[in-house]
Amino acid sequence: MNYLAHIYLSGDSDEIILGNFIGDFVKGNKYQQYPEQVAFGIRLHRNIDLFTDQHPNVRGSIDLLRPGYGRYAGIVTDVFFDHFLAVNWNEYSSCTLRQFSKHAHAVFLSNFMLLPFRVKQFLPFLIQNKRLESYAHRESLFQVLEIMSRRTSLPANSQWAMQILNQEYDRFETLFRSFFAEMIEYVEAEFGIRISKPETSAELNLHRLRSFRPRC
Repeated sequence: MNYLAHIYLSGDSDEIILGNFIGDFVKGNKYQQYPEQVAFGIRLHRNIDLFTDQHPNVRGSIDLLRPGYGRYAGIVTDVFFDHFLAVNWNEYSSCTLRQFSKHAHAVFLSNFMLLPFRVKQFLPFLIQNKRLESYAHRESLFQVLEIMSRRTSLPANSQWAMQILNQEYDRFETLFRSFFAEMIEYVEAEFGIRISKPETSAELNLHRLRSFRPRC
């Protein structure tokens, strides 16, 4: 899972959001140096990654990308899955992606002193370029992969990755949807995280029926 999914899976707690966001940059038992709920978010991040790595749908996506990325195919899968979360955002959240992103930015900035050094370095770029929102646009994914290939050990194969995404778009999305539904259930059941999701039409109708009071 990449940034957007990790933040989403943190529920409504700002401290857990912060911990989940920085999870990759806090190694070993250093999470114990953070406030309790931030430390919980860091541990949650690690468990989300473990669940993700073991899921057959994620492995299926990795297999599609392995010819061009080898052992780094999982990183590209993370980016693609954030895209499918962003592009289908209205199905997962009652607030807009922009509102969600602005709140996350506010959480990070108000806790800037708690951020690991590497996070402090890239946070201004993430905010300025609206990275969380940008995942909703396919053209932005190419830019994300290009930046990662220049700054990390990710192979410079962005054009090929986008070709595979376009060719197998429906397949990637099907893998994501099934996987993410299970991920949400896992996080809520195992960690007590409450993730606010939009009410379905059936739930709305049931709510209206329960709130209806006949006139006497």
